[in-house]
Amino acid sequence: MPKVVSRSAVSSSTDAQPTASSSAALRVYYCLCGEFILVVDKSLASLPKRQTDGATVLRCHDSDAGKARVFKLNATPKDAVLVERLGGHEKQYRFHCPRCDLQIGYQSTPPPAKSGPYLYIVKGALSQIQGQVPPDAFADENLVRS
Repeated sequence: MPKVVSRSAVSSSTDAQPTASSSAALRVYYCLCGEFILVVDKSLASLPKRQTDGATVLRCHDSDAGKARVFKLNATPKDAVLVERLGGHEKQYRFHCPRCDLQIGYQSTPPPAKSGPYLYIVKGALSQIQGQVPPDAFADENLVRS
């Protein structure tokens, strides 16, 4: 058998200017149970919120209104649910955590994810720190103290 020799060299320069891809950090989000759910190109806190329920809006396709977010969702699609809203009803195709079945998000079109114009992430469903409950997870709960 012939002898295979490989060599590699890595060089770097402290004078090099950062590229656009090196400054575009990806954010990772986890379910409350600790399961990896979402990786996205921008912080969820900086994205627009939906007025009806406070869900974070992820744009799935480029349009005149703006560029699509780059993201990967690790969630299980479930059956559609009809939600009552002011002035009518809304059909939601929901996505749940593959480990604990907690609802993570929804969209207005049938699965797969990104098939519609927007994907909505439920307020308080995800955390950037694995195993830590986000501060807004129970923000709308009416806690009864005795």
